[in-house]
Amino acid sequence: MKRITILIADDDTEIADLVELHLAREGYLCIKARNGQEAVEAISNHTIDLAVLDIMMPKLDGYEATRQIRDKHRMPIIFLSAKSSDLDKITGLIQGADDYMTKPFNPMELVARVNAQLRRSLQFNRPAGEGRQTIEAGGLVIHPGERTVLVDGQPVNLTPKEFDILQLLAAHPKKVFGTEHIFRQVWGETYYAGNNTVMVHIRTLRKKLGDDLNKNKRIKTVWGVGYSFHG
Repeated sequence: MKRITILIADDDTEIADLVELHLAREGYLCIKARNGQEAVEAISNHTIDLAVLDIMMPKLDGYEATRQIRDKHRMPIIFLSAKSSDLDKITGLIQGADDYMTKPFNPMELVARVNAQLRRSLQFNRPAGEGRQTIEAGGLVIHPGERTVLVDGQPVNLTPKEFDILQLLAAHPKKVFGTEHIFRQVWGETYYAGNNTVMVHIRTLRKKLGDDLNKNKRIKTVWGVGYSFHG
């Protein structure tokens, strides 16, 4: 069986070595990069299943590296950064990260988050034909097996979490999903009050689908309750 490969990008070698030590104990193969440019090149040259990226790195920062990675790849990305404000976290998620941890960090918590992201990624990337059918609604086409989305025939590049949210909502038209339910279903973690992760992902998802130009015609907000999909 192919070993899962994780990219660790951080210009602080001690932190990179610490992360590698704990992930290697879990049986993961680790590749390290010292800056954002090396991270982008590593993902181009290797099959990477998940990336752990610092934000403040030379040559390319984590935001720009993520933008370039997301142009072609959809593996989970976890930011591990000393930038700890709520705005920093929201910016990281908007840029395409799937999770965000701040330094100093508990290595075991990072391992747990890596495991959770990989479970979600592997679950949603099973071979096509395992009980998941193409979803079509009003010019939107979702292929769950290939994890691809088309809007009016044009491909839309979604992050893994954006795709998971869209698939969840679109598979149950007009059903209202609460924010807590979406978070538990997509992230597989316990929801806590004040967590605006789902809201941030819904906002970027709407923009990519063109919903912001059409008064959110596909993903509706049910105030005080949650979100629902309308084809």
